Amino acid sequence: MAKDKIRRPRAETPKGFRDYFGAEVTARAAMLRRIADVYHAYGFDALETSGVETVEALGKFLPDVDRPNEGVFAWQEDVEGSKPGDWLALRYDLTAPLARVYAQHRNDLPTPYRRYAMGPVWRNEKPGPGRFRQFYQCDADTVGAPSVAADAEICAMLADTLEAVGIARGDYIVRVNNRKVLNGVMEVAGVLDPFDPEKFAAERGIVLRAIDKLDRLGTDGVRMLLGEGRKDESGDFTKGAGLGPEQAKVVMGFMEARRDTAEATLARLRELVGPSAMGSEGVDELETIAGLLDSQGMGPDRVVIDPSVVRGLGYYTGPVFEAELTFEILDEKGRARQFGSVAGGGRYDDLVKRFTGQAVPATGVSIGVDRLLAALAAKGRGEAEAQGPVVVTVMDRDRMADYQAMASELRAAGIRAEVYLGNPKNFGNQMKYADRRGSPVAVIEGADEKDRGVVQIKDLILGAQIAKDATLEEWKDRPSQIEVPRHELVERVRAMLESQSS
Repeated sequence: MAKDKIRRPRAETPKGFRDYFGAEVTARAAMLRRIADVYHAYGFDALETSGVETVEALGKFLPDVDRPNEGVFAWQEDVEGSKPGDWLALRYDLTAPLARVYAQHRNDLPTPYRRYAMGPVWRNEKPGPGRFRQFYQCDADTVGAPSVAADAEICAMLADTLEAVGIARGDYIVRVNNRKVLNGVMEVAGVLDPFDPEKFAAERGIVLRAIDKLDRLGTDGVRMLLGEGRKDESGDFTKGAGLGPEQAKVVMGFMEARRDTAEATLARLRELVGPSAMGSEGVDELETIAGLLDSQGMGPDRVVIDPSVVRGLGYYTGPVFEAELTFEILDEKGRARQFGSVAGGGRYDDLVKRFTGQAVPATGVSIGVDRLLAALAAKGRGEAEAQGPVVVTVMDRDRMADYQAMASELRAAGIRAEVYLGNPKNFGNQMKYADRRGSPVAVIEGADEKDRGVVQIKDLILGAQIAKDATLEEWKDRPSQIEVPRHELVERVRAMLESQSS
């Protein structure tokens, strides 16, 4: 009788997810430390929330669909029981948990409450090149501050953060706009009724998405989407907002309102919003933000007023901002293109109200950590490849205590070190292991060295260079392995590491 075939699980990551190894994890941790240092310097406190929230708490952030778990990874508690429980989901972003936390603990928190949070978020969306279902975000928000001084502070902090992680001035720009200004323009264009906010909601959604595609489609493509619609190169047709020529002219004027100075841009926006009270309020807020940023030395080389910034999420109620990297990279087809946005945010005064019924002003920004790491790598400014540990080799398996003592002494001196724990029979395999670990130094002590009270210290970096480039004479003049007294182990290893880094 044939044995049943054992079905083994496939050793592969789920679609849309990936694994991160040593150097990648180290680089991310280093970036998060730098970002946290800036946030902390601005007076923000750390907050760590659960990775799981109720779908009800996340509901504002989900796509406009019927199923409660669309867009997130969700499940229902006790679904097989007589009384099924709550729908739960992995967090979609870090802002929804903040709104819930503030509503839940508001009596114990200071007002305004300034917090930053870092961690993974999950989105149940179709993955693509560079688009994963799990990724890191790094947020900073101020809850309970109605003044746009809080928005200006976020913009300044964002600029400082980009420079702190290695983005040079001139390689980025923080662009600022105000949804109130855009709403005022829509009011003038006849697609927003201040007395009936739900009227023309579908048309406004199409207008917002069209404006957000300006960089990709150009003015002609956006103009088509404002009108009857647009057919792309593949023949697919996207329905437009159905605006008439004069209505579209007003919206296009808004998109093209940026001038050489903030003053000129604001003057043009005042013309466009005309009699709209909401639009005028938005321009006033932008004027205040521009003045506050200027007082901090945040000139147009770092932060600009730019009406083309709309941000896609519908919950923004005032200022919105976006950090864009302005340098070019090559895409997968070798074409030059700008790297694009790495952070964005804005004011969202209605989110906490969902929980409490009371309006609570809030503003914040979210940095896409993985995109920022990719940007630094593209500019050659990423973290240097992490150096491996010093490897203490094993020449006599009966003397493991001696080798562990060496590693312990090195660690106590702040030097990363480990003892080789594989099969020590073949010394060549130990050297191959050290090479795969990226080890800078190997320590060797056989029976002879032990009797004489010495150890051999091998410079693996120099040894690799000599083996690759050096002549025989150079090899003799630059020995990569030295013998030192056992009591000088730590001192001589540290000196060798310092010479490698110089």
